[in-house]
Amino acid sequence: MTATAVEGTPLHAAYSFSFMRRGKASKPDDGNASAHGDKPTEEKQEAATTTPHPYENSIKTISTVNTIEQFWSTYNYLKRPNDLSSTTDYHFFRDGIKPTWEDSKNAKGGKWIIRLPKGLASRYWEEVVLALIGGQFPGIPDGEICGMVISIRYSEDILGIWNRTAADRDMVDRLREAVKKVLQLPTSAYASMEYKPHQNAIADRSSFRNANSHWKNSSRQTSEGGVPAPSPTTRHRSGSWVEREHSKSSGNRRDSDRAWR
Repeated sequence: MTATAVEGTPLHAAYSFSFMRRGKASKPDDGNASAHGDKPTEEKQEAATTTPHPYENSIKTISTVNTIEQFWSTYNYLKRPNDLSSTTDYHFFRDGIKPTWEDSKNAKGGKWIIRLPKGLASRYWEEVVLALIGGQFPGIPDGEICGMVISIRYSEDILGIWNRTAADRDMVDRLREAVKKVLQLPTSAYASMEYKPHQNAIADRSSFRNANSHWKNSSRQTSEGGVPAPSPTTRHRSGSWVEREHSKSSGNRRDSDRAWR
C-alpha cells in the first residue's frame, strides 16, 4: 500500500510522547517517567547502567505526532503532570530520538535542569512542549533541542531540556537564555538552573546529582565545589526554588516573583 499524505497541518518536525513510571524495586534518586507505566528513563539508567538496555524496555511510547491535529488529540488525552503519581516522567522528544543518554543524537549533549516547587509542573510542561512544536526558542537552531522531560517527584518536580552539543559553551548558554524567555522565569529562579552533560550522567550514574554549577549565573554566591551556598534559613532540597522561597523574608516577596505558578 502506497504511503498517503498525512491529513492536517504539519508540524515542522514529528515528535513522540512517551512515559515511564518508577517501580518499587528501583532505587530512589532521580529520573524520567510518566503517567502510564514504568520506571523513569534516567533513573532506571542509574539503577541499571551495567545492563544492556533494560530501561529502554520500560519506556512506553504514547503516540508520535506529525500534525497539529494529532498533537492536540494526544495532548488533550494525557493527564496533566500535576495529576501524576510521584516517580513518573513524561518525555516529549523529536521522533527518532530516544529519551536516553546513549542515543546517538543525545550522547554528545546534555540537559538544562530546573527544579520546580510542587504545583508548577503542568504549566511549565505545557510551555516547553508548545515552544518546541512552534520553534519558539529564540537563537537556537532547529534540531539543537532533542526534547524535554518532566519528572514528578515527592517534594519537587524537575524539568529537563535536552540538547545535542554539550561541548559548545556558547550554545549551552544561549539555550539557558532561551529557556528563561520561554518560561518567563522570575529572577529568583535563575540560579537554580543547572546543566549536566549526558557523558557525566553516564559516568556517575545519576540524572541530576553533580550538575555543572559553573554554568549557573556567576553572580550567585557559591560554596565549596561550586554548589550554591545554602540558605541560612529553613533547608529544603539544595538548589530548589522552595529553598529560596523560604530564605526570603516572608511577606516581602514581590507578586511578580510568584506569578510563575
